[in-house]
Amino acid sequence: MNSTEEFVAHRELLFSIVYNVLGSVADTEDVLQETWLAWSGRSGVENPRAYLVRIAVNAALARRTTINRRKEDYVGPWLPEPVVTPIDPVERAEAVSLAMLVVLETLTPLERAVFVLHEVFGYAHPEIAEIVDRTPVAVRQLAHRAKEHVQARRPRYTADPQVRLEVTQRFIDAVVGGDLNALMEVLAPDVTLWADGGGKARAAGLRPVLGRDKIAPLIVGDGRRRPVPSLGIRYRAVNGDPSALLLSGDTPFAVIVLEVEGDQVTGIFAITNPDKLARVAVN
Repeated sequence: MNSTEEFVAHRELLFSIVYNVLGSVADTEDVLQETWLAWSGRSGVENPRAYLVRIAVNAALARRTTINRRKEDYVGPWLPEPVVTPIDPVERAEAVSLAMLVVLETLTPLERAVFVLHEVFGYAHPEIAEIVDRTPVAVRQLAHRAKEHVQARRPRYTADPQVRLEVTQRFIDAVVGGDLNALMEVLAPDVTLWADGGGKARAAGLRPVLGRDKIAPLIVGDGRRRPVPSLGIRYRAVNGDPSALLLSGDTPFAVIVLEVEGDQVTGIFAITNPDKLARVAVN
């Protein structure tokens, strides 16, 4: 294969790795463009996959500096840019849940890259050491520290996809219908709401909101005070999990992702920032 064919053959893998390191589709596309420019025209590379992954991961690590600066000035809670696809009951591939990506934001960039490569994509520590230009011993230490950190903060429970979809439908029905009692029933007492409007769209406060008694009246009351006309609802997979895409006409208005335990919602991730919805495919 020529250099273009090699890049195209590995593009999906590169996108998945870089996106899980960055949590941003726009930045991932920029990194892939940088990777292509660094790769284009090369020939005689013994292991194109390893070479491309190394270029992409190091470009992603450099890009994290820009993202971290952007987060410092961000208005309200920062959530990853969602990857929205049709719900597939079989394939989840290397999708990392939105809730897990939020946890990964608490790692250092290098810890995150090592965690993603090892835990999500199955790279061995010596392989990762070559990619990030560290010793295998250093990579093992990074991997151990990252795994301990993630395990202490990761979502408590992963619900069956069908259960998650049913709970999501109950939640959306209660929200759209303004049914406070139904909303209270579907929310766990200690539920947390993260609302990412980025200062550009409506959102429930500048900090995460904790507790059913605060969140349910806030959601219902906000809907009554500032109703959004003719919201369309489509159920899609967001980062591999059944979730809800809300449309205002043909324009994405919000992506709602829920953490579910049993038959109740323990976490609500609401993304309304139009910049993060700009690449969401409606169909």
